[in-house]
Amino acid sequence: MDNKKATLALGTEPVGKLLVQYATPAIVAMVASSLYNIIDRAIIGQVVGADAIAGLGITFPFMNLSGAFGAAVGVGASTCISVKLGQKDYKTAEHLLGNTVTLNLIVGLLFMTICLLFLDPILRFFGASDVTLPYAREFMEIILLGNMITHMYFGMNAVLRASGKPKHAMYAVLFTVAMNTILAITFVWWFRWGIRGAALATVLSQTMALCWQMWLFSDKSQLLHLKRGIYRLKKDLVNNIISIGISPFLMNLCSCIIVIFMNNQFVRYGGDMAVAAYSIANSIGMVFFMFVIGINQGMQPIAGYNYGAQKFDRLMRVLTLAIIAATLILLVGWALAMFFPHYMAAIFTTDKELIDKSIMGIRLNMLVFPIIGFQAVTTNFFQCIGRVKISIFLSLSRQLLFLLPFILILPRIWGLEGVWAALPASDTTAAVVTAAIMFYYMPKIKRQQHAEL
Repeated sequence: MDNKKATLALGTEPVGKLLVQYATPAIVAMVASSLYNIIDRAIIGQVVGADAIAGLGITFPFMNLSGAFGAAVGVGASTCISVKLGQKDYKTAEHLLGNTVTLNLIVGLLFMTICLLFLDPILRFFGASDVTLPYAREFMEIILLGNMITHMYFGMNAVLRASGKPKHAMYAVLFTVAMNTILAITFVWWFRWGIRGAALATVLSQTMALCWQMWLFSDKSQLLHLKRGIYRLKKDLVNNIISIGISPFLMNLCSCIIVIFMNNQFVRYGGDMAVAAYSIANSIGMVFFMFVIGINQGMQPIAGYNYGAQKFDRLMRVLTLAIIAATLILLVGWALAMFFPHYMAAIFTTDKELIDKSIMGIRLNMLVFPIIGFQAVTTNFFQCIGRVKISIFLSLSRQLLFLLPFILILPRIWGLEGVWAALPASDTTAAVVTAAIMFYYMPKIKRQQHAEL
C-alpha cells in the first residue's frame, strides 16, 4: 500500500484494525524507549552505584522540560498534518512538515544554549545535593549538547506516524534502543566512562536514527517529503502547531514542576536514597504508562483524520477501544507492582536499603494505575479533535492542580510516606474529574458533528 492509500485507509478500514495497526508500532517504540532508559539506569546502578541513580533522578525535570518543547512542536505538527491529510489538503501538510523541521532546530538550539549557561543553578533548584550534583551535571552536559538532535528525532517520528508510516516510526525507535544498549554497555561497562558514557550512548543512537528518518523524508515519491520552499516559517501554520501542541507542552512542563517538588520533598524527608528510590519507581511506572502513550499515538492519526473527515461514529469507536486497551494494560502493571516489586527494584541495585525504599515507592506509585488509562486517553482525545482548552485543563488537573497540593500537604502528616501517597491521591481525583467532563462534553460534540453532516 503506498503512502496515499495508507492515509486514505484511515477513513475506510475497520477502526479496531487501524488502532492495532497504528498503536502496536507506537507501543513497541514507546516501551522500547522506556526500556533503554531502564537499561541505562540499571547499568549505571550496578556499575557506578546508588548515588549515580539519585543523580539521574535529579535530571528527570530536565528531560521533562526538554520533552515539553519537543512535544509542542512534534505532537502539534503531527496532529495538524493528520487533520490536513483527512481534508486532502496535501500542500499544507507538506508545508507543515517543513515548518516542523525549522521549529525543531530553533527550539532545540535555544533550549541547549540557555540550559548549558545555567546548568549548575538549575540542577540545584531541581534538588541536587553536593553528592548528586556531579553525576547530574556529567549526564546533562552531554544530553544538552545533543538536544537539537533529540528534538528533531522525536519530531520526525511523530510525523512518520501521522503520514501513514507507523512501522517506520517503530523501526526508528527499535534501532535507537538496540544501538543505545550496545553503546551503553560498551561505554559504561567496558570503557568505564561512567554516567557520561550513558548520555553519549543516548545521543549517538538518536543521531543515527535521525539520519535514517531524514533519508525517508527525502523520497520524492512519497506524499510527504522534504523539498525546497517548505522550511520558511508561516505564521498561520506555526500558530496551528503551537495551539495544538500547547496541551502536551503544558503536560510535560507540569511534569517538570512536579518532579522538582517531588525531588526536593524526597531530599527533605528521606535524603538522596529516597530520590534514588523515586528514580527507580518512576522508571518502572513509565514502562507501563508508555503503553498508554503508544495507544494515544496510535489513536491520534485515526481520530484526527476522521474528525477532519467528519466521521463521528469512527471517532467515538477509536476512543472507546483506546480506553479499554489502556485500562487492561495498566491493570497488568498494577498486579506486577503489587506482588513482585522486589524483583523490579533488584534490576537497578543490590543495595538493600535502596531496594526496601523502592518497594514501597513502586507499590504506592502504581496503586491506582487501572483508572488513569481512561484519564490519559481522554485528555489526548480532546487534543486530537482540537478541543485544546479541555485537553489543557485535564493535563493540568492530574499533574498540577491536584498533585502539587497533595505533595505539599500529605508529607506534613505522614512524612516520606506522604510524599509517595500524593501520587495515587492525585491520580484518583483527576480520573473522577475527567469522567465528569467526558459525560458533559460528549453529547455536545455529537450534536455538533450531526449538525455538520
